[in-house]
Amino acid sequence: MSMALNKRDSIVASSLALFAERGYDATTIPMIASSAGVGAGTIYRYFENKEVLGNTIFQEYVRIFTETVEYAFPYEQSIRNQFHHIFQSMIQFTKEQSQALYFIRTHSSAHFLNEESHACFEELLNLFKCFFDSGKEKKVIKSLPSTALIAILYGAFLELQRLVRIGELEPDTSMLTDVEESMWDAVRLHV
Repeated sequence: MSMALNKRDSIVASSLALFAERGYDATTIPMIASSAGVGAGTIYRYFENKEVLGNTIFQEYVRIFTETVEYAFPYEQSIRNQFHHIFQSMIQFTKEQSQALYFIRTHSSAHFLNEESHACFEELLNLFKCFFDSGKEKKVIKSLPSTALIAILYGAFLELQRLVRIGELEPDTSMLTDVEESMWDAVRLHV
């Protein structure tokens, strides 16, 4: 049983790395098999086809991302502290799953995603939407559409991580603190 789990894990890890690096469409089952050190037939024992594999990976990592943000969410604290939690959770997820964040970023509206994958991604976005809606109700967050606020936070964060990924930025604690403060300034209501 352990050997089977290791093969599945190897297939998932190899697929994620290749999908993040090459893209879903440019990655073939034989490439994944070679990278995972298994035969192509082995992949089909775990996943019906590449589309099922892609959806499985997308859902797994979006759920991990969502759980990372939800874990110990400070609902009873200030909107600013909640924002800090969200930002730190995104940093944590990125440190632990950098390829997964890149895969999610580049494939969140991909043609192969099924309804369950779209629903999973909507659940993640809904966390951000609920946060922004709550902040707007409390007159702490700008009165912009929540989708625009999500774009400011999530979009800027994704671009920051892209720059880190390609080596244009070297994140350190001071820079991340300043980035968080800048993102907060972009969404908070200035009174």
